[in-house]
Amino acid sequence: MTIEEKIKELGYELPKAIKPVGAYTPALKIGNLLFLSGILPFVDGKLLKTGKVGKNLTIEEAQNEAIKVVLNALAIVKDYIGSLENIKQCIKITGYVATTPDFTEHPKILNSASEFLLKIFGDKGKHCRVAVGVCSLPLDSPLEMDFIFEL
Repeated sequence: MTIEEKIKELGYELPKAIKPVGAYTPALKIGNLLFLSGILPFVDGKLLKTGKVGKNLTIEEAQNEAIKVVLNALAIVKDYIGSLENIKQCIKITGYVATTPDFTEHPKILNSASEFLLKIFGDKGKHCRVAVGVCSLPLDSPLEMDFIFEL
């Protein structure tokens, strides 16, 4: 079963790769590593949820947004290298979560992204991770993530 077939089996579709909203490249390959810039949970070029977790979004809503980010990341990888089958390992994810000052459950939100990658890639989806709370993100997004993949 291909990676895209696994994604469909889990009930999702790989979107088209999103275009940068600023003066940067969405992906940069250095040796056998592919670095992805910060990715927002866009759907068809729009943020469906905005604001802060703990005020405007529940943990469950933010977890769903994290899966959207992973799908966008994989779409960028496919657009950049041609096939998800060329991914050897997801190495690292950094997740930034816009939250209220008293919110402390950042890892729960990123867990949905980590678990989704494990379902898709198996052991190749195991990665290091950082979950950080921030006061705001671009476009009032509740979540932004960047990735490093080995090819």
